[in-house]
Amino acid sequence: MKIGILGGGQLGYMFLQNALQYPYEIHVLDPSANAPCAKHAHQFVQGDFADYQTVMDFGKDLDAIGIEIEHVNVEALRELKAQGKRIVPDPETLGIIQDKSVQKAFYVDHGIPTAPYFELDDWKELICVVTEFPVFQKAKTGGYDGRGVQFLESRNETEKILRVPSIYETPADLDKEIAVVVVADGRGNLVNYPVVELVFNQAYNQLDYLLMPSELSDEKAKEAEEIARKVVEKLNSPGVFAVEMFLNKDESIWVNETACRVHNSGHSTIEATQSSQFDQMLRTLADLPLGSTELFSTSAMVNLIGAEGESGLAEIENLHEVLKIPGVYLHWYAKEETRPGRKMGHITLVGNDLDELKSNIDKVNKTVRVKSAGNKI
Repeated sequence: MKIGILGGGQLGYMFLQNALQYPYEIHVLDPSANAPCAKHAHQFVQGDFADYQTVMDFGKDLDAIGIEIEHVNVEALRELKAQGKRIVPDPETLGIIQDKSVQKAFYVDHGIPTAPYFELDDWKELICVVTEFPVFQKAKTGGYDGRGVQFLESRNETEKILRVPSIYETPADLDKEIAVVVVADGRGNLVNYPVVELVFNQAYNQLDYLLMPSELSDEKAKEAEEIARKVVEKLNSPGVFAVEMFLNKDESIWVNETACRVHNSGHSTIEATQSSQFDQMLRTLADLPLGSTELFSTSAMVNLIGAEGESGLAEIENLHEVLKIPGVYLHWYAKEETRPGRKMGHITLVGNDLDELKSNIDKVNKTVRVKSAGNKI
């Protein structure tokens, strides 16, 4: 069996680490010749995964095709599906996820709780819209890792407004940010991991660390899992789905966004569960039975991002100190160059003493630093 992946970044790299244990041939398409997957796939193709013909040429001899990034050519995937290829996620589902306005309408149409919103194709119309501020502006397409999102405190902040078609959301009265990773085989069978609690780096608007399972009450955790499973049931597609949610101070839960791929919020499943999200990705692509989501341990995951003011060949500072902590696992993403805020790796911590885990998260954040090796770009 030949499996292709559109995207060769860190998610594809972690997928490969698991997939190469199976008797399948893995092909990867990515625009960068130095992508993390380039040296490890059975076949690596440098090319634009957003280009119709490039994706068609890449997929013509493959049996199944998946993604590690949403910004790929859906029309090509529709045609490859029509030719009998297994496409995960389904191209129609990917089309919903790619456009935030379509995604939000999907939630509303299916009675899934989400933040109130409106949409504008022309940002200049925001001056005339009758609405309360602040609002979050989110570009309809193209956003990724915190990019394409802007917090607007008033309609007068014209210098901050993104000049692209966008949705505008009412901010949550936030207590916690949470997520549930759900896996579907496309035949109606679903499994999910426990609720993950997410803590964000406000400077870069991306994940700092997570805890799995969360500290939610059993009742709230069950409610979040049920909402996430409903989202995936209605999307009606095989694949791995990360449903990101807001827990508000009044204990209501809103769905924020859904990723139809493996996701940052599921990284600690590699060490902490019987079948990781990356193993599940392989299983859904190869049409194998879904794996167990049973936990071995409570876990935490800490993102390693490029330090402020550091650009160039990457190195980790104080790694020796961090590796003295019991239950620590390093994942380095094989990216040659660091820059401020760029995800360069993560550290997973496992252990059933929650206070100790939290203390170790703090140690990692205070100790590890991703910096330039000296040759600045």
